[in-house]
Formats: sequence, C-alpha cells, structure tokens
Amino acid sequence: MEYFLRLVTTSNLKHFVKSALNFVDVVAVMPYFIQIIFEAFVMDSEDVSAKEDLKTMSRVSKVSKVLKVIKLMRIFRILKLARHSTGMRAFGFTIRQCSEQVCCLFLFIAMGIFTFSALMHSVEVDQPGTPFSSIPDAWWWAAVSISTVGYGDVVPISYLGRCVAFGCISFGIILNGMPISILFNKFSDYYAKLKEQEYRVSNTERTFQLKKRLRRKFDNCFEPPPEDSDDEIHYRPRVGQTIHEGED
Repeated sequence: MEYFLRLVTTSNLKHFVKSALNFVDVVAVMPYFIQIIFEAFVMDSEDVSAKEDLKTMSRVSKVSKVLKVIKLMRIFRILKLARHSTGMRAFGFTIRQCSEQVCCLFLFIAMGIFTFSALMHSVEVDQPGTPFSSIPDAWWWAAVSISTVGYGDVVPISYLGRCVAFGCISFGIILNGMPISILFNKFSDYYAKLKEQEYRVSNTERTFQLKKRLRRKFDNCFEPPPEDSDDEIHYRPRVGQTIHEGED
C-alpha cells in the first residue's frame, strides 16, 4: 500500500521506477501476492487424484522455498533510512565515486588470496596433520590473514609456512591502507557539502518564517480600527471635569 501511494503521488515517475530502493520494495512485497495467486490457481481443482495432489503439494512447497528466499530482500529495506541520514548518503556517494578504486581493491584481495593460498598449500602439503590439504582449504586462511582479522583457527606448522603467513599478513596491511585516504577525502568533502546544504535550507526556511511573522505584525499595526456602528461617539468624562461640573 505504501509503495502504491508513493507511486501515485510522485512528481517524477521515471526516477521513481528507476530507484533501487523502490525496486527492493517491489521485490520484497511481490512474493506474498505471488504465493496467494499460485495457491489459488493450483488448489482450485477439487477433482484430482491423490497422486496429482502430491505432485501439486510438492510444486507448491518448491515455489514456497523460492519465495522465502526472495522475501529476504526485505532486509535491504533498511537502506531506506539513508534518505534521512546525511552520513549514509555521503557513504553511498563515496562508494559510487570511488567504484574503480574499490573494484581494484577487491581485485588485489582476490589475487592475494589465490596466490598465498597456493603458496601455503605447496609448503604445507607434506606436513603431517596439516590443515592445508588442498588449495580451496587454504582460501579461508588467506582471506582471514589478508583482512588482518586473524582468527587463529587455521595456522601453518612449518617455519617456511610461517614465513609465507608473514608475507600474506604484510601484504594485507599494505593493501588495506592504500585506499583509505582516497575514500576518507571523498567522504569528508561530500559530507561537508551535505551539511552546508542542510544549513542553507534550514537558514532559508527560518528567514522565510521570520519575514512572514514580521509582515503579519506590520499589517496588524497599520490596519485601520474597526468602525463603530453608532454615529455618536461615547466617551468617558475625566474625573476633574466631573468635579467642576458639580461645583457649577
């Protein structure tokens, strides 16, 4: 209902349809209606055999599993909070502007994982009780080491394997420090621009409200007094005037 109301009241339909957040809303809501329609069409026939009924139930269960996976898209609806958060908007702008640098970072991480996992497997494969029995088994260790998390659940046994591990960790430290300055500069610049824009908008709104109040007060000051319905002017005599009249 919320989506259709926003669709009806939007001023730019093309931009509304192309919005990623609105697409997430549609995908998150559609499984509910698809399941209702599917069950209504499939279960409509009453003259079915037991075998066909079992087939139908299996089909419905498979579709339900797929729809449950699609319903997980509701999690991404939390991204709608970015509309009301300056920091989230600045972060999204930073990722869009630095997309090439971010892609290069992930490319180097993938290259490091494949390289160091192959080296570790070659060094540790002959050690008894080694956890690096294959290159895919070493991927987890390489990913944890390059990210400098270091869980310690998988460790090399030989001294040569420890040297490879030291090289992997050093590569991760250097790699993770490279794009931070670029991302931080972009983020801080755009965040400052958003804050300045919000300040200008709020200042303009306050100025407009102040001018509106001053104009109203000015109009009230120079507004002509209401005319009396009677032609005679009624006034109250002063105290001194009343005393003199009594003496006369």
